[in-house]
Amino acid sequence: MMGAHYGHNPRMDLLERFDDQVRRAGADEVGISSGDNWAAVLWLPPDVEQAVARIRDLPGHKEWKLYGHDPDWLRGRLQSLGLEPQDEEAVMVIEAAALPAPPADVELRDDPDAFVELAAEVFGERHELPANAAAVVAFIDGKPVSSGRVDLDPDTEFAGLYGGVTLPEYRGRGLYRATVLKRAEIARERGYRWLFVDALPTSRPILERIGFTQLTTTTPYVFGPDPAASSSD
Repeated sequence: MMGAHYGHNPRMDLLERFDDQVRRAGADEVGISSGDNWAAVLWLPPDVEQAVARIRDLPGHKEWKLYGHDPDWLRGRLQSLGLEPQDEEAVMVIEAAALPAPPADVELRDDPDAFVELAAEVFGERHELPANAAAVVAFIDGKPVSSGRVDLDPDTEFAGLYGGVTLPEYRGRGLYRATVLKRAEIARERGYRWLFVDALPTSRPILERIGFTQLTTTTPYVFGPDPAASSSD
């Protein structure tokens, strides 16, 4: 993938790189990418019905991420198979070298334990840090108040930013921005060229102000309630 030949239209070239190196990478023969207690379909597989049936039976969080440049018919097919759309996200990208250094007046630490605890406090679920990820946590008066991780997968130019969270009482103080810049610094030091984020409307304006632009969109599709499980028989 890293040695693949791409086209000459810069935007389409970047989208093709993203599809090759992020969406296709790591999928099994059915088209499913998986990790610790999660599974997702990121790329259109050869057999949609087979992929849905397979992922339905897997444990943990599972979703089909439909992208804005996927075939138009796929949306209806997924819904007919029992998957329901969630909020659309903007896939935002930037060259890591284009971002400045993180601010010196924010205490930022690589602290996996604090990252896991803060995410569990906010989301109500505890998940360990993935093996290829680095955690960045912002501290105020010794207290972890904002965090995010950067996934540093092998054989790709793209580092993914995930898990961004800030305690409500500490929002509006530039802490999310600071964690993004620190994660960008880590990615640069590890040799990654691009950063990407699946951004909700709450984080998109912050990312745009520091130079991120939209590459495409993605909509998670998840399984709705099982009718059999909710029957009163």
